[in-house]
Amino acid sequence: MNISKDKVVSLHYRLKEEGGEVFEDSHEGSPVLYLHGHNNMLAGLESALEGKAAGDSFDVTLTPEQGYGVRQEGATQRIPKKHLLTKGNIKPGQIVQVNTEHGPQDAVVVKVGLKNVDIDSNHPLAGKTLVFAIEIVDVREASSEELSHGHAHGVGGHQHD
Repeated sequence: MNISKDKVVSLHYRLKEEGGEVFEDSHEGSPVLYLHGHNNMLAGLESALEGKAAGDSFDVTLTPEQGYGVRQEGATQRIPKKHLLTKGNIKPGQIVQVNTEHGPQDAVVVKVGLKNVDIDSNHPLAGKTLVFAIEIVDVREASSEELSHGHAHGVGGHQHD
């Protein structure tokens, strides 16, 4: 079965910056599940997956424009620490999750104060050319529940209680 709209794809990936170290590797856990054709993945990556099948392995290189965007200069902002979803001892350079009106978003800590924290609101991977090593584990039809929710369910996807 080939990957197309409304298929649930199970995959492993390794993500690194072009010519750099690996940032993320799913091989240490369960494969990632996603519902194809529902904007649940970077568009450039999703289009590279179109038509592939279980057992396929390939690399995909995404420019910053295809990935997490070009870095915006001056994108630092001071926010109250209470808006951080990341708890504990916060340090400059750390990637944190910030509670925004659009849901949780990743940011990089620039400076930590007593009650506030300065963050760079660019995505931590903005401005980087990314290389994904993809290994497709399985492709299946989505259930009607997955289609109505717009995402895959099960290990590696979204769980509902």
